[in-house]
Amino acid sequence: MKAAQKIAVMSSALLLLAFAFLYSGNNVSAAGEGKITGTIKLDGTAPRQRPIDMSKEPSCAKIHESNPVHTENVVASASGTLQNVVVYVSEGLTGNEASAVSSDNPTWDQKGCQYIPHVMALNIGQHFKVVNSDQTSHNIHPMPKQGGPNHEWNKSQPTGAPPFDVTWTGEEVAIPVKCNIHPWMHGYMAVVKGPNAISDANGSFTLNLAPGSYTLTAWQEELGTQTQKVTVAAGKPATADFTFKAK
Repeated sequence: MKAAQKIAVMSSALLLLAFAFLYSGNNVSAAGEGKITGTIKLDGTAPRQRPIDMSKEPSCAKIHESNPVHTENVVASASGTLQNVVVYVSEGLTGNEASAVSSDNPTWDQKGCQYIPHVMALNIGQHFKVVNSDQTSHNIHPMPKQGGPNHEWNKSQPTGAPPFDVTWTGEEVAIPVKCNIHPWMHGYMAVVKGPNAISDANGSFTLNLAPGSYTLTAWQEELGTQTQKVTVAAGKPATADFTFKAK
């Protein structure tokens, strides 16, 4: 009986030690994490986005019959926040940020004769899928800077064709994309190093970064770029807001 009691006591002590170790490890991990949140705004009146005439592609025109689509060069809310702005770290990366970078394979979809998303942010070497959800063929044509690390390509993707699996080999902000069949279709792929984000419909973004000092760059397809220096402390979120002036 005494031997059994001794074993039970020892087992309980070991369990307590294990829980204490796990709790301590979680605290260390949390303390080592940090993030930057912010909002992108527009100062001034947003340019009018023109309606898109899709009458030459009836299958897509029908999709947007009750809700006509417009160009997306500058997408601003009624409160003046900006969507589709790429935010990335342009200085301060140590090379150990792989854990903070998404391992997802995002999708560049051709749906309703639009690119969804209009702007995509990717890491160098990150795989992404190009799919065609429409009842018509598309011809996707990314146009990287000539002489740069990325190579231009132009591929047809008929209805029901399998997805393309694609990567980019070098940093480039940003690669314009068009469809050679439907001239109104255009978008951008921003290829960066390290954590990145794209502002949502509320102009908001979040970057997960280790504690340190960084320079952030915000890129908008018509309004250009802005930079800002930010210091991230362990367990204490930093803020970085950007305001672009309307043209």
